[in-house]
Amino acid sequence: MATFAIGLVILFVGAALYGKLCEKVFGPDDRETPAYSKQDGVDYVPMRCWKNSLINLLNIAGTGPILGPIQGILFGPIAFITIPIGNVIGGAMHDYFCGMICLRDGGSQMSNMIRKYSNKGIFTIYNIFVCVLLLLVGAVFVYTPGDIAATQVFGFDGLPTSVSTWVIYGVIFVYYLVATVFPIDAIIGRIYPIFGAILMFSAVGVFIGIFAHNYPLLNVWDSWTSEYFDYGSYFAGGHFFPVFFVTVACGILSGFHSTQTAIITRTMKSERQGRTTFYWMMVLEGFIAMVWAAGAMGVYNLGLQEANASLATGTIGVVCKDILGPVGGIIALLGVIVLPVTSGDTALRALRLTLSESFKLDQSSNAKRLSLAAPVFVLVAAIIVWAKFNSEGFNILWRYFAWSNQTLSLFAFLAISVWMFENGKKQFVWMPLIPGAFYTFICTTFIANAEIGFHIPWTPAYVIGVCAAVAYVAVILWYGSKRASRLRKV
Repeated sequence: MATFAIGLVILFVGAALYGKLCEKVFGPDDRETPAYSKQDGVDYVPMRCWKNSLINLLNIAGTGPILGPIQGILFGPIAFITIPIGNVIGGAMHDYFCGMICLRDGGSQMSNMIRKYSNKGIFTIYNIFVCVLLLLVGAVFVYTPGDIAATQVFGFDGLPTSVSTWVIYGVIFVYYLVATVFPIDAIIGRIYPIFGAILMFSAVGVFIGIFAHNYPLLNVWDSWTSEYFDYGSYFAGGHFFPVFFVTVACGILSGFHSTQTAIITRTMKSERQGRTTFYWMMVLEGFIAMVWAAGAMGVYNLGLQEANASLATGTIGVVCKDILGPVGGIIALLGVIVLPVTSGDTALRALRLTLSESFKLDQSSNAKRLSLAAPVFVLVAAIIVWAKFNSEGFNILWRYFAWSNQTLSLFAFLAISVWMFENGKKQFVWMPLIPGAFYTFICTTFIANAEIGFHIPWTPAYVIGVCAAVAYVAVILWYGSKRASRLRKV
């Protein structure tokens, strides 16, 4: 339990200090924001800080900070330390600067920032990459909340041949379509406060329950062995680097967030709200990840649930119902369902905006937005059907989603680094470079070894990962210096 408490201190104290540094480096001021300068009643709509923060939290926090930590805690209590450290200096910093550079550029999508701060080749790769990822996010975040609702809330079997399964999927799908097409304040801005209340009940309820039920949580200085599971053996055989950091994903860092923060830049009233809206909401996602990692370790150590990564969805129900009882457990499960649903809708909204900006498509009317959204939803539906009827379909889908999610962040760290060079802040370029280099190593090593990748043995995979990280840093330093020098001459 002590390690868990130490991790929480690292998370919140670290966030208070490092978040302040991030804000100081960027330098928010009182200039007019796009919510006013481009107000259109659809995407550019001034909204209050608390509403923007809540929407952003719900947008970024899908099933990643729940399912990821439930699987990641199998590596042992070291997760209680690595999650908060990575969140503070990696994930939250990533979200803050992504949001702020998009805000200062008139509320542009992150794709435009990649275009602006890299070259045509990198931009093309990014654009294809992000569109594929957003499709995967849309599919995953129909699949996971649909299955949790079917099996854990309504007690259905969740089989692909059951009508109930597709009815639940259909309800989520219809909501996504409505949220993607209609103005942001007409749907998302109105119902998200309700969703947020359910979410907070879920997270806070499980957090209090961990202490109230005295869940047995191991410390880093313990043997890492409980009555029912040997975490030490799993750590030794599971390749903590890179597997843990791909598995946990959203609780530490998520490239997907860069597509979501840009949406909120169009509804912010002031740049000074950025630290609350972007940095602290990612910290809250880290808190959610810590809570669910602890809840999972508790039920594993009590023998209430087998410690098996493939049973992560079932573990959610066990944690909720054991801690909060039948009624409270159902409400908490609804909070878990809310997370992916409120990420999936804005993922597809972000995809629509990205496509419209890339191909210069008019989105001024509901009909025009619907015509662009329709083929996107057809593709998402096809992915879901394939994954549901294929025995390994969802596992393959999830692995590609997890890896591509982390890989996407590398493009954002590149853009942030070059932005710093161009804006006279090169002395702080280490802030995006350190997590960028680390995750270059993580993502490259993982895909080099993984069965869904190149299936290279671990030793050469690690060598390839190190070389890729060194190359990433070298290229950014060279390119950033070149861009800054060119601006000085102008």
